[in-house]
Amino acid sequence: MDLADKIYKKVRNAIDRFGLIEEGDKILVGLSGGKDSLALVEFLSRKQRSHHPNFELVAVHISMSNIPYQADIDYLKAYADSFGVPFIHDITSFDPTTDTRNTPCFLCSWTRRKRMFALAKELKCNKIALGHHLDDMLHTLLMNLTFQGSFSTMPPLLTMNKFEMQLIRPLSLVEEKDLIEFAQLRNFKRQKENCPYEQDSNRTSVQEVLDQMLKLNPHAKSSLLRAMMNVQTDYLPQEIYM
Repeated sequence: MDLADKIYKKVRNAIDRFGLIEEGDKILVGLSGGKDSLALVEFLSRKQRSHHPNFELVAVHISMSNIPYQADIDYLKAYADSFGVPFIHDITSFDPTTDTRNTPCFLCSWTRRKRMFALAKELKCNKIALGHHLDDMLHTLLMNLTFQGSFSTMPPLLTMNKFEMQLIRPLSLVEEKDLIEFAQLRNFKRQKENCPYEQDSNRTSVQEVLDQMLKLNPHAKSSLLRAMMNVQTDYLPQEIYM
């Protein structure tokens, strides 16, 4: 089995296991231009060609006018076109001075997300597919445990009742190392990233923690994934309010 088939098998497994795609869905795919979103377009279009189930795709790239992130729009459009996926480019912005409680990185991400929800509604999509992979899920789990005091992560399927939309993550069982190798295999064009807020992220430090866990147990990723689906509340402290 070659690498593309190996990844696709995990994508199909995630779709079936978590019920990510149903008959008649219209799915907006967030195409940032990074390796994960590029791979997501290819594997979802491959799944679409199977016609089990039948669903539609549209790829969307959202630019932030006040962030010097330079994406090659022509490249992204040509890439989506090569798989028969319609492509839309949208531009928005945010003002970091309007909310000093949250980091500019969070505000930028949330502004993109809100615009994506709005576009999904305009395009009559009922789902948004994001390129988060297994490592992203585990990083978020560890960050939420460490900084938020909650046992939670970015799930493969999330219903956003406020927006009447579902978020799906078809790469949720795929490891980042496989996506890195796949990007090299496909010779994906790297986008120029010049984000002034990038250093605010704690994900690099969390990756170092995960690396240490993998030294203790090479199967730590699988154990963490199973733990999220095997929460034994009887063996956790219960707060009693008097």
